[in-house]
Amino acid sequence: MLETLKALSDPCRLRLTAVLLAGEYTVQELTRIMDMGQSRISRHLKILSEAGVLTVKRQGTWSYFRAGDGSPFFAAIRSAFERGMEALPERSQDLAAVGAVLEERRRRSQQFFDRHARQWDDLARTLLPVPEYRQRLLDQVPESVTVLEIGTGTGGLLIELAARASNVIGVDHSPAMLEEARRRLTSNNVADIELRLGEMSHLPLPNASVGCVVANMVLHHAADPATVLAEIRRVLTQGGILLLADLARHEREAAREQLADQWLGFEECELTSWLKAAGFVSVHCERIEAGIGQESILMVRAL
Repeated sequence: MLETLKALSDPCRLRLTAVLLAGEYTVQELTRIMDMGQSRISRHLKILSEAGVLTVKRQGTWSYFRAGDGSPFFAAIRSAFERGMEALPERSQDLAAVGAVLEERRRRSQQFFDRHARQWDDLARTLLPVPEYRQRLLDQVPESVTVLEIGTGTGGLLIELAARASNVIGVDHSPAMLEEARRRLTSNNVADIELRLGEMSHLPLPNASVGCVVANMVLHHAADPATVLAEIRRVLTQGGILLLADLARHEREAAREQLADQWLGFEECELTSWLKAAGFVSVHCERIEAGIGQESILMVRAL
């Protein structure tokens, strides 16, 4: 208790903790959010981490800080802390700075996909191969419901989804990717799929409007994965299903630059934690092990 109170007794550390309760950020991002030097930020992070208030998630050469569970006392006071942090004098400017950092993550991703839309299928298949899982994903898509695919990309999955569902909507944040998807649908004489430009963190759909959401290899591109999962829960009907396939945690650092990956895959426990926090009550996660030269993937079914 004394360690926790001492760690939180500094105004800067209060602000840092408040920021990290709602997301994961690198030291470099935190220096921008807090408008402080790296050495000062690193010292504060070290104190908070040693007290168990924060934890570090290492992804290749990057380290992401987030709220931790190493301090039982902090866990006990967390809800009161979260209410009180809204009264911090710098809270508005910190939230604005967080928004700018997330927007920068999103902007880098969109620019990459706009640039590489025509080569994307070959790039992804060559640089980060995964075991075959597509049919297992499709077999779980329910019939006679509206299906939303987020991160549609070049539309490789849309045609097969349309063969199973009564109505299919594809959303992507890259105009160039959507144009490639339109070309593919036209060449295959598929006319009944609706394509929409939009962010996966702010889906262009009303509440409870789709019966199934498919998120195929897109969450590791998200600026804030937990926010995306909460947004998916918003657009799903009562009893609607999320089918998610994404990379298991890996160490291919080059994927950040070559494929615009924000995250080097995920752990099963963190996906489950985010989904439960988003309001999903039933979560089943299956790991499909990699073959030689491949990366393992996680397949999730959540209700």
